[in-house]
Amino acid sequence: MPGENITALGPQPQSCCVSPAPSGARRRPGQQRAMPLFGSSFSPKKTPPRKWASLSNLHLLDRSTREVELGLEYGTPTMNLAGQSLKFENGHWVSESGGFLGDRRELQRLRKRNQQLEEENNLLRLKVDILLDMLSETTAESHLMEKELEELKQHSRRKK
Repeated sequence: MPGENITALGPQPQSCCVSPAPSGARRRPGQQRAMPLFGSSFSPKKTPPRKWASLSNLHLLDRSTREVELGLEYGTPTMNLAGQSLKFENGHWVSESGGFLGDRRELQRLRKRNQQLEEENNLLRLKVDILLDMLSETTAESHLMEKELEELKQHSRRKK
């Protein structure tokens, strides 16, 4: 056969880099296939660019049309707590019902009571601090008196 060297061991290919052609494929004479030395020669195909993520035409509408179509106009948030209706305006919850003046008076009364209780609490803390100081002072005095008493007892025993 042309292109083969015949030796005692049998037919040998001409080059170490030539490999047999895969089934069904023809190779030209002298064409060599490169063998990868390090790693595989896998290279995936590039993916085609993606189509539009949304096939809906709603993203093409302007904001006002979208609000009408989809009902995106929510208004101000409201809630009902203990029979009191509140709405959220400018970052604060505001009473929606007509009893706002009564709420304001109640709020002032509660603030005044809170201030009185805080003052009373501060006074009681001051009294507790004073009592603790008095207790530590009397404890120190009693320890000193006990020491003096022990010393006097020892001194009187020595004289006898």
